[in-house]
Amino acid sequence: MDEAKWYVVHTYSGYENKVKADIEKTVENRNLQEQIHKVMVPLETVVEVGKGTKKAAPKKMLPGYVLINMVMSDESWFVVRNTRGVTGFVGPGSKPVPLTPTEIKALGIALPEAEAPKPLVQFAGKVGDTVMILSGAWEDTIGVISSINDSKQCVVINVEMFGRETPVEIGFTDVKLM
Repeated sequence: MDEAKWYVVHTYSGYENKVKADIEKTVENRNLQEQIHKVMVPLETVVEVGKGTKKAAPKKMLPGYVLINMVMSDESWFVVRNTRGVTGFVGPGSKPVPLTPTEIKALGIALPEAEAPKPLVQFAGKVGDTVMILSGAWEDTIGVISSINDSKQCVVINVEMFGRETPVEIGFTDVKLM
């Protein structure tokens, strides 16, 4: 069986959630779970400030687009393409083009280990080690590693700010083990 890839589908603006729901319903009704694995509307959390209060709210990262992880076949293409609100797949002409692993990572979609690009930098530290930040706003600040994220090439360290420990995310190349 072919492997599933991520595709981008263009929709009418404001119809992203409706398209997602309709495709998921069709997949369930036609038992296409083996061909269409996941449908998503990428969201990001945005802090809105209004009337002196801060409020975190989800916002669509790509208005007018829906991401679909599917095995491309005539049947899966037909189901997606003929969903109300879908104007077409993103790609030249009518040929859908799958996203590259780099594009998928940029959108924050977790990849299975087999597809994930290998880390560019191997970090020698471990949780609990003390590090010094080498650049940026936190330059020369010393902190303790609380977590390491190889896929994002960063560490989260706890630094003291205003008398409290605060987690700060820093890239591997911007820290030095003490």
